[in-house]
Amino acid sequence: MDVDYGKCWDTSKKSWKGTLILAYQSLGVVYGDLSISPLYVYKSTFAEDIHHSETNEEIFGVLSFVFWTLTLVPLFKYVFIVLRADDNGEGGTFALYSLICRHAKVSLLPNRQVADEALSTYKLEHPPETKNSSRMKLLLEKHKSLHTALLILVLLGTCMVIGDGLLTPAISVFSAVSGLELSMSRDHHQYAVIPITCFILVCLFALQHYGTHRVGFCFAPIVMTWLLCISALGLYNIIHWNPQVYKALSPYYMVKFLKKTRKGGWMSLGGILLCITGSEAMFADLGHFSYAAIQIAFTFLVYPALILAYMGQAAFLSRHHHTIHKIGFYVSVPDCVRWPVLVIAILASVVGSQAIISGTFSIINQSQSLGCFPRVKVVHTNAKIHGQIYIPEINWILMILCVAVTIGFRDTKHMGNASGLAVMAVMLVTTCLTSLVIILCWNKPPILALGFLLLFGSIELLYFSASVIKFLEGAWLPILLALFLVTVMFVWHYATVKKYEYDLHNKVSLEWLLALGPSLGITRVPGIGLVFTDLTSGIPANFSRFVTNLPAYHRILVFVCVKSVPVPFVPPAERYLVGRVGPAAHRSYRCIVRYGYRDVHQDVDSFESELVSRLADYIRYDWYKAHGIIDTCNEDDGSRSGASSAECRLTVIGTLDLSGAPAFELEENVQPASVSVGFPTVESVTDVIEMQPVVRRVRFAIDNESEVDSRGEMDAQLQEELEDLYAAQQAGTAFVLGHSHVKAKQGSSMLKRLAINYGYNFLKRNCRGADVSLKVPPASLLEVGMVYIV
Repeated sequence: MDVDYGKCWDTSKKSWKGTLILAYQSLGVVYGDLSISPLYVYKSTFAEDIHHSETNEEIFGVLSFVFWTLTLVPLFKYVFIVLRADDNGEGGTFALYSLICRHAKVSLLPNRQVADEALSTYKLEHPPETKNSSRMKLLLEKHKSLHTALLILVLLGTCMVIGDGLLTPAISVFSAVSGLELSMSRDHHQYAVIPITCFILVCLFALQHYGTHRVGFCFAPIVMTWLLCISALGLYNIIHWNPQVYKALSPYYMVKFLKKTRKGGWMSLGGILLCITGSEAMFADLGHFSYAAIQIAFTFLVYPALILAYMGQAAFLSRHHHTIHKIGFYVSVPDCVRWPVLVIAILASVVGSQAIISGTFSIINQSQSLGCFPRVKVVHTNAKIHGQIYIPEINWILMILCVAVTIGFRDTKHMGNASGLAVMAVMLVTTCLTSLVIILCWNKPPILALGFLLLFGSIELLYFSASVIKFLEGAWLPILLALFLVTVMFVWHYATVKKYEYDLHNKVSLEWLLALGPSLGITRVPGIGLVFTDLTSGIPANFSRFVTNLPAYHRILVFVCVKSVPVPFVPPAERYLVGRVGPAAHRSYRCIVRYGYRDVHQDVDSFESELVSRLADYIRYDWYKAHGIIDTCNEDDGSRSGASSAECRLTVIGTLDLSGAPAFELEENVQPASVSVGFPTVESVTDVIEMQPVVRRVRFAIDNESEVDSRGEMDAQLQEELEDLYAAQQAGTAFVLGHSHVKAKQGSSMLKRLAINYGYNFLKRNCRGADVSLKVPPASLLEVGMVYIV
């Protein structure tokens, strides 16, 4: 007992040390954007709507708004509530959507299987389901229109994150560089700030393909230095100019501010909201760190530093009503340290921009994984660190748009209006989705979810309305961008689902495949044929078209379905579902490869060798099981009755080692992914999923000569099947992919014809093909033309 206690204590000490290291590292990734907001908040707020007067009511009112906004939204909403709505440690818009889809059947993703629910990462907490939560669940599941509305809401949030990835680098770097205006004449600085900003932005995007791991080690020190710098400047300004500025933290000053400024004060909220830009990164980057690390870093360092910075600027401005230059961050910086602060500010703005650019790449990759974005090339810049990716097409588009925004807007006011609207839209989406999580996933009373929605939703709606009113002054950009991206993503997703439905209705029966033979002029050629399809059962129509036009197929035939499941990660041991298609002599198999929305897809070489290895393991497992050598203790024989006669059950082939059969009785503890349990799929095919770690008993009894002969015959047949597999691998692998053209069926509405015939086909022609995404060698590729009438 004492030993166990000592171990727990030691582990606790180690974990706290690790948490503090993670909290330090999170500064460079999570808080880069949020920490540089003091550069432009006051400047955007006092740009036009309100003016700094002798009474200081405006500056104190703005400070009070900033303090309570930072306290209520990032601290209370994100740190104490939203961060708890994680999906296996992952955060972000898709994490919330994934959680909701697992607790209620609202997903529009095709090829869903009940078998996916056996994944260890598909865990569902089951507190007692309340009557009200079950009502909400039934309401969502009943109406298909609510499924579509939920998806559009998620896509809208995703598009606003992408818009933020375009606007944040522009406003951050521009605000940092604008400090030069205090060191040169007005005529000169306007010709220097824009070119320097554009140069820094071009360099930032041009270096993306190298990855952040080369310079990532210095991100945390830069942000730490910046936070200490603004804290010190804030303390200096408070003590030197106005020690009584703390009184402005009272909510009384907010009321006083709104009474005096009225409409102008409400419109100025569009600048104040910029103080919480980057708050969403705390949730989106949760998977790279931990809840405790992000909580500690924000509560004990970032939050106090930002409050001191804003108080210091307010203290300075309360004693300087007629500054030569416009209100801004740099006017409150003493002349003796202005240049070092300028350099640190530029470096911090680059770090903040890098974080949001990386986040944009990540969310586009997630959207692509879930079939909501056209296929793009994803490059993993670091083989050791998961999640560091680079998307060339998106990178260059972002760079061009970012430079265009800088040159087109030319001031913090318009950039701030655009950025503020994007930020508030993302936060509103997060608030709505978290309210659903509170009811469906946490099974809390609806009154709590309603309270959360009303409290934080009303605050965000107030700020959102102040941003929307400035539509003509920059806010039009994220709205236009979001409308375009939501249209693209929804059209792509809609056409993808329709293609799947077409495949499902036109699949070929197994009897047709088994009837193919020499009598029909069909020959089997050496090698492995990998037929890629979205179907999890049945023979795809593109294969029947292939055999009709080319009357031959490979000796080893594998129907491969690469699918996404609504979890962030699928453990490698649970990734492959393998089963037979037809009898063993036919040498046909089905393999379903499952990925989470944050998983790294394997390249074609490792995928091919891994697939052959899993097929070999499955063949051994199937032979031993069929001949009673393996006895799975918790397998329910009743589940076999639901098995389809067309296809054998699918089995998770993971860490199971079946390279040789021992000739004695063996009892062993098997790792997870090693016990078979039946689950029917959507298409009524039973899968065998291997999950909980239990004891497996393997028995080999040799009592008489007949059993010895039977065992020898079985070994010969097993060896023959394995030899066929390895011989086919040596002969080469062919990848059979469908090359599709989609047309709307006759009688479709004008909108559907436009979306399918022109929109989807245009996107498909101009995005990466499936062969490029899978990195299939051209010499091994066989494309089958298919016309989909949807």
